[in-house]
Amino acid sequence: MGVALVGCGYVADYYASTIPNHPQLKAVGVYDRNAVRAADFSRHHGIPAFASMADLLADESVRIVVNLTNPRSHADVTRSALEAGRHVYSEKPLALSVAEARELVELAESRGLTLGAGPCSLLGETAQTVWRALRDGVVGRPRLVYAELDDGAIHQMPYWTWTSESGAPWPYLDEFRVGPALEHAAYYLNWLTAFFGPATEVTSFSALVVPGKVPGVTGSDFAPDFTTATLRFTSGAIARLTCSTLAPEDRALRIVGDDGVLRVAECWDYGAGVTLQTLVPDEQRESSDHYLEPPVPFPLVRPADYRHRYKKSPEQDLHDMDFARGVAEVADAVIERRAARVSARQALHVLEIILAMTECGTTKIESTFEPVTPMPWAALPA
Repeated sequence: MGVALVGCGYVADYYASTIPNHPQLKAVGVYDRNAVRAADFSRHHGIPAFASMADLLADESVRIVVNLTNPRSHADVTRSALEAGRHVYSEKPLALSVAEARELVELAESRGLTLGAGPCSLLGETAQTVWRALRDGVVGRPRLVYAELDDGAIHQMPYWTWTSESGAPWPYLDEFRVGPALEHAAYYLNWLTAFFGPATEVTSFSALVVPGKVPGVTGSDFAPDFTTATLRFTSGAIARLTCSTLAPEDRALRIVGDDGVLRVAECWDYGAGVTLQTLVPDEQRESSDHYLEPPVPFPLVRPADYRHRYKKSPEQDLHDMDFARGVAEVADAVIERRAARVSARQALHVLEIILAMTECGTTKIESTFEPVTPMPWAALPA
């Protein structure tokens, strides 16, 4: 299925490098409004560049448009592609407002098109393993979740020197203006809403703790760099999610159930290890200072395939994520005439949660989505 990338910035290298992992995908072209950037990217990856967006949308070989543009352009680019009859996979967020996102979802549905959205890490081996463990009841009824998405004190790092494999600079102004919640909260929110169903209520606090991140740019231009929120899900589970670009790097997850605790140390690695702690038997608990057994590895449902590992150099692994797996899921959904597991309705719901997280107070969540189906290779035995 022909795929065209729109936007040749920093993240586009992750997609171009992992599309070859999926035989159902063929990269047929790229486009960027910056012609020099498009040419550099095209030359580096050996993918033809379109001269204009109109040319891209007029090419019948393009079946799926992969929207990798600046977040402020996500809605416009996706709308144009849908109106041209193309399926779309969009980088997060789907849009910058719930109203815009809902409009895109309804447009895709009215035209019988598949609209998918990132991140796609829910399709990774680690997330699918945690989900299967929960369905199998290994920790009993899940009660409480702690999720961390701290990226380190980026303002104290040489972020202006970071470049992608093809030479695109890290878009630090965009990152600071959008903020860590819109940029990264979806990584765990996609997991949690799939595991526990839609969220019904969000209580949050957010703040711009360090306004002077970029010399000469006022703090009012930047989004909150710290956000914490408590979420209530339809299943009854409660989760606390924290995002920042201040605290030391930490992307851990803990799910506490009646019978034990599941842990993941990293959500940006499709093969990150999962550990399980179960309760100390009743007869031993009275004589023990601990009520949980030591953590033990919980086997992944299948080994992670690290052919997807994106590398800037042979010595440095930048991401252990197959970014193109979500695009492949859209392609498979179209071919198999089914709903995509990276659904736009779930992305709309997650966006509503994230926007509520950036406020201070309690917000009722109105949107919902159909349950997500686990990957076939992660299904429970019949």
